[in-house]
Amino acid sequence: MAAGGTRGQRTGWRLLRVAVGLAALIAAAYVGGFFLFTAELDRTPPTDMQAADGIVALTGGPDRITAAYRLLEEGKGARLLITGVHPDVDARSLKGIVPGEASKFDCCVDVGHRAENTIGNADEAAEWVRQRDYRSIILVTSTYHLPRATLELGRAMPDVEIRPYPVFQDTLHLDGWWAYPGTTRLLISEYTKYLLTLSFGGQSSMSS
Repeated sequence: MAAGGTRGQRTGWRLLRVAVGLAALIAAAYVGGFFLFTAELDRTPPTDMQAADGIVALTGGPDRITAAYRLLEEGKGARLLITGVHPDVDARSLKGIVPGEASKFDCCVDVGHRAENTIGNADEAAEWVRQRDYRSIILVTSTYHLPRATLELGRAMPDVEIRPYPVFQDTLHLDGWWAYPGTTRLLISEYTKYLLTLSFGGQSSMSS
């Protein structure tokens, strides 16, 4: 009995060491991937954005809408879809966010209210693109959100060329992010969601 107990203990310790080793490898891979994720985020907007058939802006801040509408005014797309708008927010309210007279808003901006998360944004945008037979779009969202958003929209419309356009907020500190707890939490959360999207093919109900 004693010998059998000793062998069982040794087996248990070996399994524990294997489990600890695997956990350490997973943790190291996660941390390494996170640093790579943050390093590859765009720090500046494109200087010469190529025009596309349409423009899609994902809600999540007025800066996204302003940037997308500016692209519309510059002729970078024929129409603009603002997807994920809260049901209580109408087009008139969104028009008030845009600087200037917003002369193209009434004729060339569509507002989508159905999407509640990034997966919903992708579905709503894909339907909008199919209805207009577009072959390319400019995707406008926050720089930290672009990797996951591009992945989701690419899955929803695999035959459409997606050209990412990053938006930057004053409260987001990508350089030296480790010194800013709010930025650090946001980046870790977004990186984790991105990994889950890669792993589960966009079937998670993660919020934007």
